[in-house]
Amino acid sequence: MTSYTNPTVVARAALSRLFEPSDTVGLALTLAAGPIDALRIATGRISAGSTLPLEVAGLLESQGISIRPQALVDALERWRPRVADLAPERDLATLERLGGILLTPESEDWPNAIDDLQLSAPSCLWIRGNYSRGIPELNRMVAVVGSRDSTAYGTAVTGDLAAGLVTRGYTVVSGGAYGIDAQAHRSALAAADDERTLPTIGVTACGIDRYYPAGNEQLLRETARRGLLVAEVPPGSSPTRWRFLQRNRLIAALCAVTVVVEARWRSGALNTAHHAAGLGRSVGAVPGSVFSANSAGCHRLMREGSAICVTDAAEIAELAGPIGSVMVPEPDGEHAVHDGLTVEDILLLDALPVRASTTIDKLASVAGLSIRDVLAGLSRLELSTLAERTHDGGWRRGAPHPDHNRPHTKPN
Repeated sequence: MTSYTNPTVVARAALSRLFEPSDTVGLALTLAAGPIDALRIATGRISAGSTLPLEVAGLLESQGISIRPQALVDALERWRPRVADLAPERDLATLERLGGILLTPESEDWPNAIDDLQLSAPSCLWIRGNYSRGIPELNRMVAVVGSRDSTAYGTAVTGDLAAGLVTRGYTVVSGGAYGIDAQAHRSALAAADDERTLPTIGVTACGIDRYYPAGNEQLLRETARRGLLVAEVPPGSSPTRWRFLQRNRLIAALCAVTVVVEARWRSGALNTAHHAAGLGRSVGAVPGSVFSANSAGCHRLMREGSAICVTDAAEIAELAGPIGSVMVPEPDGEHAVHDGLTVEDILLLDALPVRASTTIDKLASVAGLSIRDVLAGLSRLELSTLAERTHDGGWRRGAPHPDHNRPHTKPN
């Protein structure tokens, strides 16, 4: 039976479009009912019955996730707007045209390190590139991440680290973004010869048919030709803030070591490092000038005990064992627009167009939320001036009020 007719593979492909990354209710449903019945329940073709919602709640509570009794009912309403757009056969055909493969937890080649994410593990992995050698073992993978606006110092250090790791037989993993990520991929490719192990893997926040950011298209094409591009969302999926944040957990889970080269005090690279520490993976940070804002996040990790100071590839190769994660209070400073928002409001904010207007139904489909949740979320965002009504009765993104940059509690 081929991948494109195997009902389990088709079901998981559909679920990856229906669920947003880290949709723990959906993933618990999949674990409890199996992917085929989970898809039938999630799309309303069969009833969940009376015992399954309790089993889903039990799985979530066993992972320390508190939910409302109506969590599955609420999730079914949240998924409903996307049901009409499900076309897993189309997505799998696109994957075939790209020469890619779909890995599922049932696959022999499934990277077992991903299972450490437990209920946050993805439904499947969409993979494009040179898969002849498969995905390397955990202990042969190192994540190299950092600031998008890297300095000349950070770029130079990243080049030395990535090249040194590849010549030692490691695969360098990063997120394909500008700055440190791009330099990590570029140097890994430059240091590799055709006889060595897979030089680099790019974990994307969008479908593997898209090269994002566009300015890195040539680099990402070369990464796909000689390495791998990996995503948990299907072809055609757009990158959103939520997907970027969740992409970081995959980078951390795949790698034995995560190294932060440069990062500001508030940086997505720190998010990756915290995921890695939470999984018991080693974390390294490269020291920089005390006058450089781009090294403040690295110094923060070392001060908090979340990371070990590393200066070359040999030290990275020696890293082993879990790192402590004692946190100190975060000082007041500049805060991002999405700080303090719930997951649902972040998804809704990502779905709002900046200039054109859109409808409630379209927002529900793009954000993966129920109509009720969209209406409630728009009310909250409108109060914060993050959403505004248009003259035609639609909605678009608004300009944040200056007072919005007050301290907030960060979303998990």
